[in-house]
Amino acid sequence: MTLLEDRPGIERGSRGARSFAGRAVGGVVGFTGWAFELASLVVFLSVLTAIPLLQLIAFGYLLEVSGRLASGATLGSALSHRREAGRMGLAAIGLWVASLPVQLIAHWESVATVIDPGSRQASRLWSAAVVMAVVAIVYLVWAWARGGRLRHYLWPEPMRFARESWRWRTWRDVPDRLGAFTSSLRLPGRFWMGVRGVAGTLVWLLPAMVIIVANRQGETGLAGLIGGLALVALGVVLMYLPMLQANFAAENDWRSLFAVRTVRRDFRRAPWAWLLAMGFGLVVFPIPLYLLKIEATPREVMWLPCLALVAMALPARMAFGLALRRARRRGEPVGVWAAVSRWAVRFLMPAIVAIYLTVLTVSQSTSWDGLQTWVRQHAVLIPVPFVGV
Repeated sequence: MTLLEDRPGIERGSRGARSFAGRAVGGVVGFTGWAFELASLVVFLSVLTAIPLLQLIAFGYLLEVSGRLASGATLGSALSHRREAGRMGLAAIGLWVASLPVQLIAHWESVATVIDPGSRQASRLWSAAVVMAVVAIVYLVWAWARGGRLRHYLWPEPMRFARESWRWRTWRDVPDRLGAFTSSLRLPGRFWMGVRGVAGTLVWLLPAMVIIVANRQGETGLAGLIGGLALVALGVVLMYLPMLQANFAAENDWRSLFAVRTVRRDFRRAPWAWLLAMGFGLVVFPIPLYLLKIEATPREVMWLPCLALVAMALPARMAFGLALRRARRRGEPVGVWAAVSRWAVRFLMPAIVAIYLTVLTVSQSTSWDGLQTWVRQHAVLIPVPFVGV
């Protein structure tokens, strides 16, 4: 009787163990997929950053991330089109993997041609390379037509291919789906947000332009005084500009980029979150990138600094958005601790901005772009690859 009573417990325990193992495997698979989609998104934005004018799309997306978070979106929904970026990443990997055997056979054909020009073996290898290329193209197009997910690359469904590949209805809606996929990325809208964000930010960066003029005229006398005052003005601007950009993206209104009173009220509600975000957005993430500006990067490896630039800019924008979201979820602060917090942060904030401005001042002498570093501030402006001519 005791043994019979124990058996159901053992079965329930084994089912619980299997359930736990299944959840663990599912969690690992889910996290791996999420990480791959995020990495693909960063790579896609890096490609846009490396292309003139399309950099504005990347900047618009970064602003949109901070704006979505400031409006109350979750982290997953703020990183919009992450799944679409993952599919593009899978397509790129699939194309690369499918091209490997073609490249190998083509290499063998070139070697055979060098050893024995016009030989039958070289001709056979050339034919094999052509056939392999056709097979790879068909395989990839079939995977993309079915949705471009991982399972579509791993299993080509040969029976379904034999049954449906020759039918017109299998392929007639592929162009429409491709067009819908491209339209879903909202590239024109993000380009327009990037244009407005750059225009408004440049207005706020007028002190930086004054610093450039003052340094060109010389750092003594009146020019030095004007440059010093402009540096102080730039420091004051930087205390508000990142949050103004997040506010602009949240409201999608160009006037919100100049709503100083609004962000000052937000500061009162969450001063420590503001300070933490400024520390990440002006010191932790952007300052290491100034090391890449010491020497112009060759265009052959332009993707590397662009990748680092986006990988650092994305969490910085997320920090600004999260700080603004926290401020707007809290009520008006009251009490002694609220006042102490505000004044403590007001004393600490200039130190963070001073660290950033110190690096910026040194960068004008160490960076390959010289005085232009004052307006090429990747912490608050359009991401520009650090490349030479």
